[in-house]
Amino acid sequence: MSEPLPREIRCVLIPSGGVRLLLPNAAVAEVITLAGVEPVADAPSWLLGRIAWRGWSIPLVSFDHVASLPEDAPAQASRVAVLKSVSEHAELPYIAVLTHGFPRLTTLNAELLLPTHNGHELPFGVRARVLVRDDTAIIPDLEELETTLVGMLAEA
Repeated sequence: MSEPLPREIRCVLIPSGGVRLLLPNAAVAEVITLAGVEPVADAPSWLLGRIAWRGWSIPLVSFDHVASLPEDAPAQASRVAVLKSVSEHAELPYIAVLTHGFPRLTTLNAELLLPTHNGHELPFGVRARVLVRDDTAIIPDLEELETTLVGMLAEA
């Protein structure tokens, strides 16, 4: 007999590049201070490079291409949210996402999550735009990001 699906999911809202990313709390391995980014040759603007974390060299992604911070936005300490991979790529067990500010925990159910997609094509790496209570957020397309990263980093 299968167990019923949970009515609520513990999630985290991660501020990144002028948007908030909405992810299940279980997807976040750790939030760390940004230090030592190793550039990747010929990388797209959203791939900032690689960082060292617990013996791994993991790609660092920014969502600035989705909604950039205004030019006059106050500088905030940059952190990194290390996310567990959702795919089966053994060479990419984690990816890192640049954050601006502190991630915020929240508990969601179907009534608190409203899609806000306006019919326009979504940017690369975005699965959906949603309203979470009074916050707008994006749900990143981690599968698309990971598949693209595996292909790019294999060539590098």
